[in-house]
Amino acid sequence: MFNSVYMTTSSEDEAKDIVKKLLDKKLIACANMFPISSIYYWEDKLCDDSEFAVIMKTRAELLDELIEQIKRIHSYEVPCIVSWDISKGNEEYLRWIEKETM
Repeated sequence: MFNSVYMTTSSEDEAKDIVKKLLDKKLIACANMFPISSIYYWEDKLCDDSEFAVIMKTRAELLDELIEQIKRIHSYEVPCIVSWDISKGNEEYLRWIEKETM
């Protein structure tokens, strides 16, 4: 019924910009953002970057639209967007997510 969605961005500004657009469209109820260090291979090159991670909360039925919206506005060619089900939680908080994403 609900999902947490994890995304990384190139900067805090990009994270805030994407989150605000998703909030305006009522695709997410909230987001938590924090700086991270990422090490990965991209096009056969080892990258060691500073990024911003974002954890968003939404309703499961909005997940496909949320992913498509992120892909449309994200600066990365292949953005990290993954989700997991929220199987249980504070019922009042889950009702708040539902209310904020309608």
